[in-house]
Amino acid sequence: MRVELQREILDMLALGCTVEQACNYICNYAEQCAEGVLCSIVTVDRDGLIHPLAGASIAPAYSEALDGIMIGPGVGTCGTAAFLRRPVTVDNIFTDPYWAPYQNLAEILGREHGVKACWSSPIMQSDRRVLGAFGFYYKENRGPTSEERAIVAECVALCALVLEREEVRAENQRLAYFDPLTGLGNRTNFIRTLEAEAARAVRPFGVLLIDIDHLGRINDAFGHATGDRLIIEVGDAIGRIAGREMTFRVDADEFAVLVQGDPASDLPAISKRIRRAMEQNPLQEGDHSLPLSASLGGAICDPSENADVPAYLKHANLALHHAKRTARGNFVLYSGDLAGAITQRFNTLQTVTRALAENRVEAFYQPIVRLDTRQIVGLEALCRIRTDDGQIISAGAFAEALQDLSMGHLLTDRMLSQVARDLSGWLHQGAPLHYVSVNVSMADFDQGDLRQRIGEVFSQHGVPAGNVVIEVTESVYMDDGDRKVAGTIEDMRSDGLKVALDDFGTGYASLTHLLNFPVDIVKIDKTFVDRMSGGAGEVIIKALLDMAAGLDVRIVAEGVETADQALRLQRLGCRYAQGYLFGRAVDHDAMTKMLLQAKQRIPA
Repeated sequence: MRVELQREILDMLALGCTVEQACNYICNYAEQCAEGVLCSIVTVDRDGLIHPLAGASIAPAYSEALDGIMIGPGVGTCGTAAFLRRPVTVDNIFTDPYWAPYQNLAEILGREHGVKACWSSPIMQSDRRVLGAFGFYYKENRGPTSEERAIVAECVALCALVLEREEVRAENQRLAYFDPLTGLGNRTNFIRTLEAEAARAVRPFGVLLIDIDHLGRINDAFGHATGDRLIIEVGDAIGRIAGREMTFRVDADEFAVLVQGDPASDLPAISKRIRRAMEQNPLQEGDHSLPLSASLGGAICDPSENADVPAYLKHANLALHHAKRTARGNFVLYSGDLAGAITQRFNTLQTVTRALAENRVEAFYQPIVRLDTRQIVGLEALCRIRTDDGQIISAGAFAEALQDLSMGHLLTDRMLSQVARDLSGWLHQGAPLHYVSVNVSMADFDQGDLRQRIGEVFSQHGVPAGNVVIEVTESVYMDDGDRKVAGTIEDMRSDGLKVALDDFGTGYASLTHLLNFPVDIVKIDKTFVDRMSGGAGEVIIKALLDMAAGLDVRIVAEGVETADQALRLQRLGCRYAQGYLFGRAVDHDAMTKMLLQAKQRIPA
């Protein structure tokens, strides 16, 4: 009979029956074999809590009252049997000490069924962990017969088989749909939940994506164990704010939240609470307190617009990427205008990607001169793209790519290689040239190997470090929260490279930058040069020149376009300038010709 019953149970499970249905079938079988007996099956979770599973003959009020009780010695018959891992017989549930704390349950059994006694057997896994208990309830004050023991032994073995299979299924479900580190739903779970919400929604709902800023830096500096602890804490914080059932970990450093209710107001509000929670709870790592921040992107999903789940995800991802690119540490909500800007940026990145692949990225050079002699002392290398038809695209048209974390360093590498080759050639030809400057961006510093890349490429071409200037904009300094830029600059200067601060005066706290980040050259922005005729520009430039002299820093005025501007600068004591008055940026061949002509004009 046992083989036949086991086959029936396995067939039920194979056909998609639930574990409750299978166990109810076992209970019915036991009640048919042991006439006059009521049967129930309870499970015990990993925390030791009892949960009714099967036993349709038992009053629902009893099962409901039993749910959530902790097993232990003296916890009725089932709770005691599960705790002791052996069968327990109670021939009078109204007087036995095991039932003393649970007389309310005994009264329900007596009132509803006339039950007077109970016999329970533990259901155990192969590793002896308790999965549940199998109970027989009697209407007489007695224990089990030998025939009932045989029936229960058969049923308990089947229950263990069913519950073990259920645990395996549940574990596979957990692995398939839940993140093992945080316990939150994973990306598959998120997509499934989002699809279900989109299918039934009649009102707008929201999708929020949260990206932990600089997780890679924390992993590099303190190890992945610290990074994992950070991920867990951030996941817990988001779960508390947005609800764990609607919070998902969808990537290594990215979480997603499904926002129901009024997304127009809830998305910004939830984002603000998440950012505040991270700001107010830095991660403690030994003596270090690590400030936390996140970039967030959200999208309102309106069923009336006939969009689908891929469109909703695309919108939220576009908003997140825009936040990471332009508003790191803040929240961006998707809009049609945003889509246009992001599409333009995407097209720009594609243009640059093709230009790199087809070797159409070139270095053009603009002269930097001494104002008194108009002699070329240096060149600024400027990135250009040559189109298929020979047209030249200036850097302003693809500035997004220069700043892009994944693209910017590739452009810089191409520029460094060309500049090293060109500068080596000019020096061997005896060109009257002191240095060539190359612009770098935050993308280069984020790579972490800028010093090594520069050193290797110029040493390969035999160019001394003293002939190279690295130009860094003020915005890069401002973004240097962890002093990565400052440390790299100090290292490069110790190698003999010179560093120029570009666009000086266009950002904030410029004077502070000069104190905190020593440089060799300061390039005054064109804005001040243009305003010299009004008086205010001259006052500011004069003050900068005096300050630079005290700091032993060279000043170069940018954007000089007229002879009057050059004369005014010279009178103020500015020695070096750059601008259209002295020459526009030209390619290697044109600049070579210009430098050789300048060489011929120098007296022997």
